[in-house]
Amino acid sequence: MWTRAELKDRAKFAFKRNYWRSVLISLLLAFLIGGGSGAGSAGSALSSALGSDGSDITSDSYDDFYDDADDIWYDMNDIYDNTDHTALLFAGVIFVVIFIIVFVIIMAITILLDAFIFNPLEVGCKRFYLRNLNEAALVGNAGYAFDNNYKNIAKTMFFRDLYTVLWSMLFIIPGIVKSYEYQMIPYLLADNPQMTKEEAFAESKRMMQGQKWNAFVLDLSFIGWDILSGMTMGILGIFYVQPYKDGTHAALYEALRYRTPYQPIQDPAPYQQNAAMDQQTTEMPNRFENRNMDQPFEDRTDY
Repeated sequence: MWTRAELKDRAKFAFKRNYWRSVLISLLLAFLIGGGSGAGSAGSALSSALGSDGSDITSDSYDDFYDDADDIWYDMNDIYDNTDHTALLFAGVIFVVIFIIVFVIIMAITILLDAFIFNPLEVGCKRFYLRNLNEAALVGNAGYAFDNNYKNIAKTMFFRDLYTVLWSMLFIIPGIVKSYEYQMIPYLLADNPQMTKEEAFAESKRMMQGQKWNAFVLDLSFIGWDILSGMTMGILGIFYVQPYKDGTHAALYEALRYRTPYQPIQDPAPYQQNAAMDQQTTEMPNRFENRNMDQPFEDRTDY
């Protein structure tokens, strides 16, 4: 029903038409949601550079370091022999308890931020890219989930993350498989926020049935771009690769959801009926033109 070339052509067209807004939305995904590799590539490349510069140790400096470490070891043994072991053990227990409490608090804050802020923002960013396929979408779409059935979206996305983590705890492979099975959930919620948790999971599973491997190969086809992004310390990823990938994933959703992958227009006349329509729509059909994005899922007839 679709090919990688069709999806990528569609994504590039939409991306270039709305360049700076797409870059901004992909930055939001990369830094807040972890949906991109641009910032990660920059950090990895920088760490590698610092690591390679600091790893040159001469043999003389190594000998000095070894002698100093040996002296420190003997000093620590002397301190240990002259220390009250009971007090030391008690202090260690206190330290471990404090560390666990701090860790739990940080994890709780992270989960709350992810569930109530980051996940709804992810849905909003997915809506931006869905609309951007057919029109110049606005950055304000990123906040769409906060004004449209917010509780349902937050709950569904939370369970998506929870189920993915639980499957990943079994083995790595089941977690990867399930992540692809749940891949369409944020797009479904962006398309119809009234969709319940059960409907979203069932529909995403149906859409990805027999498509997981193809979606994996689609992601793998960007590996060359990811390498170039790393070579530029993530700069290429921020300003080109990640928006390109995000747009391609949105095009994949549209192809699977509506079974209408992009085809070049043979007769542009039907798309010129509205005089106010953007000139760019003569190059690509606007399949969202007559679609009510907010209409309840059960009342939709455009799929």
